[in-house]
Amino acid sequence: MTQLSDDVLELEMMAVVKDKEDIGFSYVKKTISTVLEPGEVLIKVITASFCGTDYHIYEYNKWARNRLKLPYTVGHEFSGEIIKIAKDVTRVKVGDIVSAETHIVCDECEFCLRGEGHVCQNTKVIGVDIDGCFARYVKIPAKNCFVNEKHHDQLQLSVQEPLGNAVHTIAHFPIENRDVVVLGCGPIGIMAVDVAKAYKAKKVIAIEVNEFRRNLAKELGADYVINPLTEDVRAKVMEYTNGMGADVIGDFSGNKTAIETAFKYLKPGGGFAILGIPDDDICIDVTNDIVFKGVRIYGVTGRRIYDTWYQVKELIDNNMLHLNKIITHTFPLSQINEAAEIMGSKNCGKIVLFPGDEINE
Repeated sequence: MTQLSDDVLELEMMAVVKDKEDIGFSYVKKTISTVLEPGEVLIKVITASFCGTDYHIYEYNKWARNRLKLPYTVGHEFSGEIIKIAKDVTRVKVGDIVSAETHIVCDECEFCLRGEGHVCQNTKVIGVDIDGCFARYVKIPAKNCFVNEKHHDQLQLSVQEPLGNAVHTIAHFPIENRDVVVLGCGPIGIMAVDVAKAYKAKKVIAIEVNEFRRNLAKELGADYVINPLTEDVRAKVMEYTNGMGADVIGDFSGNKTAIETAFKYLKPGGGFAILGIPDDDICIDVTNDIVFKGVRIYGVTGRRIYDTWYQVKELIDNNMLHLNKIITHTFPLSQINEAAEIMGSKNCGKIVLFPGDEINE
């Protein structure tokens, strides 16, 4: 167990910073204060993982330009060891191995008070609105810490946050013995394939344009894999579901055409959970594809706090997933730009990063 002395007021570290209004990250020396506000903890990061959001920050797209206040430290998915707690913190202790719920919610609005903090309108996101975890140390509220079993693989513990997105999306509607479509097999979509198999879906149909990710979906047990660039997706899904359509669809693509087509092969009475964020307006035949079919649509943001986390814990504790296959690349944090380029190529599953080259080891 690591414990920080009270007379240490700041630490030097290397960190990944977004400091330029252009493509790329900077890997720089920074200091972090060890003085904690009430309710805060200081964590020594052990592993961190690369998210699609981090890639949008890397390329500095329209969303990033409108949202971010530069410069700041990037990253929000991680596992680490608590090395200092504020005097009022009782929820966690020094030495705990934790991951983080990355949405810092207000606990006061009507949504938080009715147990729906995942849609809190005052949310701040670690690594987006405040300094993140692509560094050796990070400070976050203790209420955002999820305590892990110490015997679990640290490599896998860092991906619980995006895994929570997959679980929240694909398991919102009952999927056991149902025909399930996973639309888009990026890192979270590929996790959803694994989750759907773990939850005993009757058939899992994966739809993905990238060959690397189609092959990964097959390896994880997808019953059918469709390439929308060369195959008629609607016809194939109807064929694989005996002409009835999919009971449950989870969208991880945010692709306009893919989502519009999905409403055509969604089974009457079926459920459509949408995590992907389209750049374009979606055109839907509300009368025939929603009302007369009696379907249910669910918008997914983040994870239900902490319900989804306990679902994730159950899956990991019972070895129900294959995260060793989903994590396809590892890099030292110093090679962050190389990791970003691989993420941009889409020839990967999940990428995990390791802090290193540190001054205060």
